[in-house]
Amino acid sequence: MPRKNPFIPKRSCTLTNVSAVPYVKQTPPALILLDIQLPGKDGMAVCREVRQFSTVPIMMLTARVEEIDRLLGLELGADDYICKPFSPREVVARVKAILRRIQPTSVTEEKLVLGEITVDVKSHQVTIANQPLKLTPNEFALLAFFISHPNQVFSRQVLISQVQNYAFSGYERTIDSHIKNLRKKIATFLPDHEIISTVYRVGYKLNFPFSE
Repeated sequence: MPRKNPFIPKRSCTLTNVSAVPYVKQTPPALILLDIQLPGKDGMAVCREVRQFSTVPIMMLTARVEEIDRLLGLELGADDYICKPFSPREVVARVKAILRRIQPTSVTEEKLVLGEITVDVKSHQVTIANQPLKLTPNEFALLAFFISHPNQVFSRQVLISQVQNYAFSGYERTIDSHIKNLRKKIATFLPDHEIISTVYRVGYKLNFPFSE
């Protein structure tokens, strides 16, 4: 899908599992709809390869019913998943929600700063101690929301509503995977700090000052 008009795409491209990764490198799309059950190299492998060089939004399409399969895709860096059979309207709504999150928005504060972490809302860039941190759209939205509300505890349902602009029943656990990935990336720069902590049976919060 082209970037110029993400809500009404004029051109889309269907690729094989072999040609997908080289194409994404040469012609970065606005979003990838990726089927898990591909012949040969499956969708999980493609997702893993794409995440090595790109933060392009990825929505996984899956017929697998086991939660562990869906969460594995999220832990590999997918932004969302949808199970077959699905409604085309739901796919369109969720694609729009993902693309809406990566568009520049009118905000009171263009930059959010907390300790060594700086979130530039308009450019969708994050730095820790002036070093760039690459995040997927969901991870970026989570971090920006947490930094805007330090030391406040939020349930999974609230977080998924804030991050994904919708809250389908049964999708609360997807937040666990996104937070796990976010923690791992932050730990690369701040290994001695627990930035985001789990509040048992409640949800998550961002600790500030950053706790060790």
